[in-house]
Amino acid sequence: MADVTIIENADDGAIADWLAARLGEALASTEGPVTITVPGGSTPFPIIGKLLERDLDFARLVVWPNDDRIVPEDHAASNTGKLRALFEPAGAEVVTLTEMEAVPRFDLAWLGMGADGHIASLFPNTDPQLDEARRIVRLTPDPLPPEAPFDRISLTLPALLDSAQVAFVIRGEDKRAVFDAAAAGASDLPVARFLSGASQPMTCFT
Repeated sequence: MADVTIIENADDGAIADWLAARLGEALASTEGPVTITVPGGSTPFPIIGKLLERDLDFARLVVWPNDDRIVPEDHAASNTGKLRALFEPAGAEVVTLTEMEAVPRFDLAWLGMGADGHIASLFPNTDPQLDEARRIVRLTPDPLPPEAPFDRISLTLPALLDSAQVAFVIRGEDKRAVFDAAAAGASDLPVARFLSGASQPMTCFT
């Protein structure tokens, strides 16, 4: 069973406070950059907005998307474009995912999860593996989500697991049931594979 600390009924502000505390600790521990990876979708952006109100040295922050839709960054479906609009005015660097990028070890991996158990763009049909040699892959969800019917580029399970700590934000009873089953080792969904390979501290906000 995965060792996950569950924090129930956390609102956006509480999650932003937790993230700010973790980032503050990471920034205090080094004079260099602090690198995080963050999810797309609708849930993270209000939390990011509150995080950016906190007193942190965002100029030392490097932000990697977990994944993105393969669209121009000025497209409404681009995670990277939305992240740039939020983080860059605060001085942070936002990385564009390409298969040529050398992926660092992350100080924090912040993940979401779909109701089908996917994380990043690692959908069940893509059969993600813990021993995947690549750190970034291009792939196509099947079925394509109707709200975002695009090919994807995504960090892989090993890339996401190469992090000092992990935070999940899981909203909704249906997703919570999927996550709980994965944490208990009762499924083989992408999130379950990720959790089975994790050894670092993990916190899940619901």
